[in-house]
Formats: sequence, structure tokens, C-alpha cells
Amino acid sequence: MNSRTLKKHLKYIVPEIRLALIKEPGVTPQAIRCPDDIRRFVEPLVYNDVENFVSFHLDVKNQVIGFHVISRGTISSSLVHMREVFKAALLTNSYAIIVAHNHPAGSLTPSPEDLEVTKTLITAGELMGVNIIDHIIVSSNGLVSLREIHPSLWH
Repeated sequence: MNSRTLKKHLKYIVPEIRLALIKEPGVTPQAIRCPDDIRRFVEPLVYNDVENFVSFHLDVKNQVIGFHVISRGTISSSLVHMREVFKAALLTNSYAIIVAHNHPAGSLTPSPEDLEVTKTLITAGELMGVNIIDHIIVSSNGLVSLREIHPSLWH
């Protein structure tokens, strides 16, 4: 049997995984130039009664091209796995992401866990080539940019 015939008969013994990106048509990307620009994107988080962790995906022009809900948690916490954050970022070919989560109780003070997650995301993002632009905390009392209040997290 020659190599061409052999190739035709060889098949993998596991199913092939096919990835597809499905985007809703008709939405024009909007640019983020400062932390205040993100306010209109994170507004829905204000109204959630449990913590939600969301990533906003940006192209090379800092235009928001979409979002992904990473997790829906409890009244006081949400579970964030790095693989879930970066899976969506890689599938959407994002240049950078801004992550955000809400504090249903109204506090804008980041918890030690919030700071640790941010630090881990920044490090993982550097390794994967996806910049973490900011981590925004949202509540009924407004929003806060961790990049503004803890710039040392971004080395």
C-alpha cells in the first residue's frame, strides 16, 4: 500500500473537535479610552442580586467586541477559573479583556480575593498574550477601577 492510499484509510480513534465563533450581527464595536467609558457596559451588573463575573473582549483598537459571563455566584462570592476567562478570550481572538464583577451588598472595596484573582489574571494574560486592561467592581454605589486604586498589580 502506498502512502497516499494509507493516508486515505487512516483515521483518528477519537472525534475531531471543531471550534466555531458565533457573533450576533449588526453591533458596532465601541471604544474604551478610560475607566469611565466602561460604565455603560457594566451597568447591567448593578441590578444582579448575586455576584456575576464578566469579561469584556477588546480588539487592537480597544473596541469592545463582545462580553462573556464567566460565572454567576452567590450573594457574597463568585467562582473564577482562569481557564474559563481565557477560553472565551482566545476563542474570540481578543487582544485584551476587561473583567468586571458586582458586589450586591453595595461595597466598592475590593476583597483580598478580588486582588488575588486580578493578580493571577494579569500574570496568566501575560503568558497567553491577552492583556488584562482593568478589573472593575460594580455596585449600586457606583464603580471602581482596580487599575486606578491598585496600579501596583500591573507591575
